[in-house]
Amino acid sequence: MSVSVLRTAEAWWVSTPSGAARVDTAATTTRELLADRAAITAASASSDTVAVESLSLLSPVTAPCRVVAQMTNFASHVKDSGGDPETVPLTFFRKASGSISGPYDEVIRPAHVRLLDYEVEIGLVFGADMPVGSEITPDNLPDYVAGVVVTNDVSARDVQLPKTQFYEAKSYPTFTPVGPALLLLDADELKRFTDLRLRLWVNGEIRQDMAVADMIYRPVRTLRELTRFQRMESGDLLLTGTPVGTAISAPPKPVEIIGSLLPPKVRWKLFFRGQAKNPKYLQDGDVMEVAVGTDDGLLDLGRQRTIVRFAR
Repeated sequence: MSVSVLRTAEAWWVSTPSGAARVDTAATTTRELLADRAAITAASASSDTVAVESLSLLSPVTAPCRVVAQMTNFASHVKDSGGDPETVPLTFFRKASGSISGPYDEVIRPAHVRLLDYEVEIGLVFGADMPVGSEITPDNLPDYVAGVVVTNDVSARDVQLPKTQFYEAKSYPTFTPVGPALLLLDADELKRFTDLRLRLWVNGEIRQDMAVADMIYRPVRTLRELTRFQRMESGDLLLTGTPVGTAISAPPKPVEIIGSLLPPKVRWKLFFRGQAKNPKYLQDGDVMEVAVGTDDGLLDLGRQRTIVRFAR
């Protein structure tokens, strides 16, 4: 049965039907908490609770940790970017764990960034170490993946694209809101991963709404590839990609072909001039809400609410 774990500055909590029960543990990190399952189980049965709304929640994934992400992993997103889902490779990149922030914290756009984008994603949280060379199967996947979290892979597109790299553009502080809950799943519940639906709203307007059924590379295949070169440890985080609906959009094919003939500096100048007219990029004061869950409500990762602020 799933367990919804919450975190504040003072303690860890478990969400129960009557409220939030404090976990009696000395754990200060996600890794340490996941090693103290007895304390989590005891809190789940406790009747000594407080209102969840009374808690100032932080990210249930603590830093430092490894944050690895998958690129273009939803068919709808690949098509929107002008690619072919049948041939897109399984590709990873890293984010700095210093980018992790809470589910209700402000997202701060650095002063030099102009094109700020959003990406709702499901985060897999590791509950056991996965050394390089580990054998990953459908049967042992629950041994490695403890649960899932809502994440938002905030991206500075005008930094990402000209530099042809992701690390800087996605690693500024507050660029990875996580939570509100770490939903711990048993083996049967993890099998329902494909039933999860990702949603993101900006100022109440739905921008992204897609089920995991649209995902190209799912956890077993993903971890088989990842373990070829990357060690992951308990408490680490893997972002699994975003569906269609982000602000950035690919130019029409004729424009793309013509642009490819131009010098890079000219090409990017024209591209960003066009993107600057796109009203979907995040503005100062915009409110992002991000939610993940099954349509029947049996698995609910909670809902983020973050406000965009421009650094001065």
